[in-house]
Amino acid sequence: MRTRGVIKTFGRGDNAVQALKGVDFDAHCGEMIMIVGPSGCGKTTFLSVVCGTMRADEGSIEVFDTDLLKLSSGKLTAFRGANVGFVFQQFNLIPTWSILENASVPLLLNGTSRRKAEEEAARLLTEVGLGKRLNAYPSQLSGGQQQRVAIARALVHQPRLLICDEPTASLDAATGRKVMELLKASACRADRCVIVVTHDSRIFSFADRIAEMEDGVVKAIHAAGDYKAQYV
Repeated sequence: MRTRGVIKTFGRGDNAVQALKGVDFDAHCGEMIMIVGPSGCGKTTFLSVVCGTMRADEGSIEVFDTDLLKLSSGKLTAFRGANVGFVFQQFNLIPTWSILENASVPLLLNGTSRRKAEEEAARLLTEVGLGKRLNAYPSQLSGGQQQRVAIARALVHQPRLLICDEPTASLDAATGRKVMELLKASACRADRCVIVVTHDSRIFSFADRIAEMEDGVVKAIHAAGDYKAQYV
C-alpha cells in the first residue's frame, strides 16, 4: 500500500480545515505498521481515506496496485468489501444478533450463502476461543471477548488489508495483549498488511514499524524498538 501527496480538507472558505496535508506513506505485506500521533493530527482521517470509506481530495492511494481515487463509488465499495477488514475500538457489533451472525456479516455482504458464511465464521470464532459461545449475544460477553468477535468478523472474508482503529484502548493490559497476539498471528502473513492507529504504548512491541504523524503529515518512520513513546 502506497500513498503520495494525500490531501483532505473539511469545510470551505474561512471554515476550511485541512486534516491531511500531503501524506506520503508506505505499508508492506507481511508487516504490522502502527500510526501514532497526538489527537487531531489526522490519524483516523488517514485510515478512512486509505480504506476507501472517505474520499481524499488530492494525491494517490495505491492499495494492491489499485488507485482508489480513480475508482467509481460502486467499484470502490466492491474493492473495499473484497479486500479490507476493520477492527474498531467500540466493536460495532449488532446487539440483537448472535456472535455467529455478527462474524458472518462481511461474507453475507459479498454474496456468500448463509450456510457457508456461518461455517467460516464458526471456524474463526473457534480459532479465537469462542467456539462454545456461537449463539451468545454481544451483551453476554466481556469486552475482550467482544473484541475477539470483531477480529473474527474482520478476518472472515480473508481481507488483504486489515485496518485497526484503537483496537485495545478500552481493554485492560492482559486482554489487550491477547487481542494483539491474535491480530499478529492471524493477519501478518505474506499476502496481508495490517495498519493500526493507536495511543496505546503497551502494544508498540507488536509493530514492525511505527509511523509518527503530526499536523496532517507523516513526520517520521521508526523501527519499533527505536521509537520513544510520546503520544499516550
